[in-house]
Amino acid sequence: MTDIKKLKKPHLGRGLEALLGPITRQPPQIDPSVLVAGFPPDVRMELSRNELPIEKIVPNPFQPRTVWDESQLAELTASVKENGILQPILVRKAEKGFEIIAGERRYRAAVAAGLQTIPALVRQATDDEMLELALVENIHRTDLNPIERAKAYQNFVNTFNLSQTDAAKRLGEDRTVVVNYLRLLDLPSDIRDMLSAGQLTMGHARAILALPTDELRRKLANRAMAGRLSVREVERLVRRYVNEKTEEPILKKDKKAHIVDLEKRLQSLLGTKVCIQPNKRGQRGRIIIDYYSLDEFERLTERMGMSSTESL
Repeated sequence: MTDIKKLKKPHLGRGLEALLGPITRQPPQIDPSVLVAGFPPDVRMELSRNELPIEKIVPNPFQPRTVWDESQLAELTASVKENGILQPILVRKAEKGFEIIAGERRYRAAVAAGLQTIPALVRQATDDEMLELALVENIHRTDLNPIERAKAYQNFVNTFNLSQTDAAKRLGEDRTVVVNYLRLLDLPSDIRDMLSAGQLTMGHARAILALPTDELRRKLANRAMAGRLSVREVERLVRRYVNEKTEEPILKKDKKAHIVDLEKRLQSLLGTKVCIQPNKRGQRGRIIIDYYSLDEFERLTERMGMSSTESL
């Protein structure tokens, strides 16, 4: 039998078990009282199962979800009325009663169904673990809206004093995913509300972020929502605006034909706008390569044989 001390503790990207205490591997016959929803069937945990009174349980104070899909909750409530709670929720002892670590949807459905008790697994957890477990459960099981997810990432980064790269590793996410969501928090509040309500998508928001002012961002967001513009259409409008504003007629007029030709060749090669600005003597100057999203930045750096957004 493998010495348990030699087993490496997995990080969060592999599941919630990284924070759920000691685990051992067992044969296929598993006692269902020690299983937690979402775990492989061969994972057993040193947790106590109880039937806890509903009134003794309170929601997770670190819960990142703020909007609950009422139709999905109604479906779950109907299932609970018919079949009961099939998977226990995870709680910790609090000053008065218990606080939910994971499983708040099941708890809400149990309350709506009029249950007096709910099956629960009780374990010890610090506030940091509460936040981490709640975040991971939501990210890997039930989709948050983009702004909830962005705030959850920000809370995670700030609480544990992590870099974006370290946070992504602990959560088993690609760094660009975390970066893209955190950038949404730079949007004006009314655009964030559109995202929360599903009136705009993540793709729309990322394109709109390329505009230099909040006023322009609001105008395009409202136009995209009212006209039901696709992400590609919004990207095209952003690119057109940026190109118009970065045109430099005087420089372009004075450029020699071979410089203009070289710009066109570089633009064709890279698939984005390129501007060459030589000095008066033509011995020094600048090459400006435009990008309009982090995805495009990654594509350009990869094409030039460089690393991705690590330096941003």
